Amino acid sequence: MIVLGTQSARYAGDVPAFDHRIVRLCADPYRPMALRSREAFLVTGDFIPDGFGWYIFVNCPAKAIVGATIELPAEFDYLADGDVLRLTPSKNGLRVLFRKNASINSFLLTERCNNLCLMCSQPPRNVNDGWIVDEILEALPLIDPDVPEIMFSGGEPTLLGERFFELVQACKSYLPRTALHILSNGRSFSDADFAAKLGRIKHPDLMLGIPVYSDLSHVHDYVVQADGAYDETIRGILNLRQSGVPVEIRVVLHKQTVGRLPQLAEFITRNLLFVSHVALMGLEMTGFTKANLADLWIDPADYQLELSKAVGILDRAKIRTSIYNSQLCLLDRSIWHFAVQSISDWKQEYMPECNGCTVQGRCGGFFASAHLRYSSHISPILVDR
Repeated sequence: MIVLGTQSARYAGDVPAFDHRIVRLCADPYRPMALRSREAFLVTGDFIPDGFGWYIFVNCPAKAIVGATIELPAEFDYLADGDVLRLTPSKNGLRVLFRKNASINSFLLTERCNNLCLMCSQPPRNVNDGWIVDEILEALPLIDPDVPEIMFSGGEPTLLGERFFELVQACKSYLPRTALHILSNGRSFSDADFAAKLGRIKHPDLMLGIPVYSDLSHVHDYVVQADGAYDETIRGILNLRQSGVPVEIRVVLHKQTVGRLPQLAEFITRNLLFVSHVALMGLEMTGFTKANLADLWIDPADYQLELSKAVGILDRAKIRTSIYNSQLCLLDRSIWHFAVQSISDWKQEYMPECNGCTVQGRCGGFFASAHLRYSSHISPILVDR
């Protein structure tokens, strides 16, 4: 289990007096001297170069050196060159904001949201969290410009208003070769001017991931617990199309959505054929899902017919389609090639029933939270044909 934050970092030495600082982690002892003072050096051997602002020791005592030192427990042994950290000496805190070697780097922009989805993994809070934007704007220039992709999520990122556009522009400026994937409910884009403003930024590799949970408005509105949300979301998708912004449709698979999954696929092919991607996503057992489990849970084995039909409809329409957070042993082999390993490496697990499976290395696996409830039909595939 990867720890992304701690309140038990041990600071010592010449610790500057400040509330927090965002720093890049360096493991190169030959880093140019001019760049060292605002970086932290990850000590991995006996040679400790001069000039770094911080020296980080993982699972070993700090050596007596000139400068500020930070001791971290063994759980941080994944830290590597190019990671970005938030240091809070006054609270013995350290948080990992960006991991260069991670498969997915996601930044939560705000906890506020105008939906209240039954299965929300990040239950919204109406709080003043503008400091998050400041932190991300400080971190972006430190991120490796060749990282393939970063993700913005929430809450609802567009509720930031002008600061939302500021963040997208900053990504274009500092990370022009990095894909930006933004998860949004799409409702703010029902305002054509708002959608057009995003389009005018002309980010070179931008994708908006927007959920559509049914072809019926009342079903979608029930899932997101917001009357009128469906109409705003569909208008938002259409306005983004007019503004030249690519859109991905995301569908979380549960009791409320799977019954009409083929009909939703037909709706997409008739009305939203321009979308770049459709992601069909297994349920994560966290956040509001735990409280609404009776309303949401269906054994994934029981909706495989609907899933296969929907994938076939979308594929025949030449819409790129992926299945996320699903296990190969449950899927019909005819749709295996649509299944993607999408769970962040630090929260992906496999169950005891998976032991001995010959395709585990390419299976989507489980969220760490899946121990609460998972399919009773999980079984190892012993021969991969």
